[in-house]
Amino acid sequence: MRLDELQPAEGSKFKAKRVGRGIGSGTGKTSGKGHKGQNARSGGGVRPGFEGGQMPLYRRLPKRGFKNIFAKQYVAVNVEQLEKFEDGTTVTPELLKEVGVVSKTLDGIKILGRGELTKNLTVQAAKFTQSAAEKIEKAGGKAEVM
Repeated sequence: MRLDELQPAEGSKFKAKRVGRGIGSGTGKTSGKGHKGQNARSGGGVRPGFEGGQMPLYRRLPKRGFKNIFAKQYVAVNVEQLEKFEDGTTVTPELLKEVGVVSKTLDGIKILGRGELTKNLTVQAAKFTQSAAEKIEKAGGKAEVM
């Protein structure tokens, strides 16, 4: 293949519709806009969501709740999931992601207390539940808040 042989994919290029260019073109005279009316005028038409004066859908539906855009989102990891690491390991969010325990860290990792832990681990996370911290320390490890 040479540079002078390059062509766009079949059907990807087409000529622009030239309106108002004679009766034989199919879009002559009124240029496909019909006769008179709001949509035939220059600058005519209605805004998105306008329903002809009827109360629009976005105003008919009830508004509920509140979404805090400043809320922090934590990824939950249970103590039982830390059992796969070897004794003496320092468990960091990066290590959890690397091993595949979590797929993304969002605003941090929160360690929850479900399950049992028998290994001596140093766990670094954004938050710990009370029971999770107790289980980690009971197994001889450390719960470090990052």
